[in-house]
Amino acid sequence: MTVTQGNSTTSSTNSSSPQFYTHLREELTAIEAAGLLKSERLILGPQGGKINTESGELINMCANNYLGLSSHPALIKAAHEALDSHGFGMSSVRFICGTQDIHRELEQRLATFLGTEDCILYAAAFDANGGLFEPLLGEQDAIISDALNHASIIDGVRLCKAKRYRYAHNDMEDLERCLKQAKADNARFSMVFTDGVFSMDGTVAQLDVIRQLCDKYGALLGVDDCHATGFMGARGRGTHEARGIFGKVDVITGTLGKALGGASGGFTAGRREVIDLLRQRSRPYLFSNTLMPAIVGASIEALNLLEASTELRDRLERNTVYFRKAITDAGFEIKPGTHPIVPLMVYDAVVAQKLSRRLYELGVYAVGFFYPVVPQGQARIRVQMSAVHDEATLQRAVGIFRQAGEELGLVKN
Repeated sequence: MTVTQGNSTTSSTNSSSPQFYTHLREELTAIEAAGLLKSERLILGPQGGKINTESGELINMCANNYLGLSSHPALIKAAHEALDSHGFGMSSVRFICGTQDIHRELEQRLATFLGTEDCILYAAAFDANGGLFEPLLGEQDAIISDALNHASIIDGVRLCKAKRYRYAHNDMEDLERCLKQAKADNARFSMVFTDGVFSMDGTVAQLDVIRQLCDKYGALLGVDDCHATGFMGARGRGTHEARGIFGKVDVITGTLGKALGGASGGFTAGRREVIDLLRQRSRPYLFSNTLMPAIVGASIEALNLLEASTELRDRLERNTVYFRKAITDAGFEIKPGTHPIVPLMVYDAVVAQKLSRRLYELGVYAVGFFYPVVPQGQARIRVQMSAVHDEATLQRAVGIFRQAGEELGLVKN
């Protein structure tokens, strides 16, 4: 084993368990041999529709930068202003050292934007889900989850003592079965929790039907809307707006790290009683520093832009419609849908890696997804649209996809 110290590399000889590190190396070797090793490429500049890398400029087709706000001049300006006015960081958690006015402003703005009474900020959306269930539900209660819910939801549920039920992905009959079972098991309170949009497939949850079932069985409805806030629905409010139940969701978790600027940070929005209790008992909130002021200032500016105009949301929708048709016409199999997530199915993990590498060589940055991120045998390239893509860029990208696909035998000449 080697240990890096500054610019030097030295051998570690004082390990009390050398077998452990041998085991880790063997695990990594096995991952690589199976074609499942995930690599990280260096980006030499800001995030955008095109990015600078060690290999030159590439068309970026895999970022969660849905609205192109990651490098938007107005957000950068707002971040600088917040840095100047409120400093770099708070150096502690909010109940110890106080909270800044802009943090409460952002929480109130998000609550209004999402149609809820209040909101609480977290360092990450993963923390929002991780700190949600345990404070609210106990052994007498039930959590009913979609089978394909995000890992952060799964981990958050594991921390809670409530009874757990799982329904088949987006299957409303199976959801009703779970609701009936929870009632038969005498659950005090039941909460159905689902992704609003499922990040691997771009599938949109049937929130309108889920709300009806929750009402029928007296259950709460919670939604992780990370891949929807800012652009789903006519005004970009999220999946609940797109499904016609705006203002009718009990709990919404989400992120500032995707459409709303792409930095970091998460939130939970809901009834005031929910948010007040989370401030008292949610462990990631109580034991983690809050967001740096620059992120808060930029996030407020992101909401200013989205409330003033739907231009970015509308452009994203047009790009999505165009690309889905063009890539299908080029001979690729994609998961059907309307979301800016466009999964190109190749099924084999090694092939997905090869396709990603060839795309990189030809000028497109798009990453292969494979087990354990998706099920075995479901490997894919997850392409994501952005409002900063223009049609000429998308045309060029489709041509590159087709060339790489032909070379690897994925599409016909």
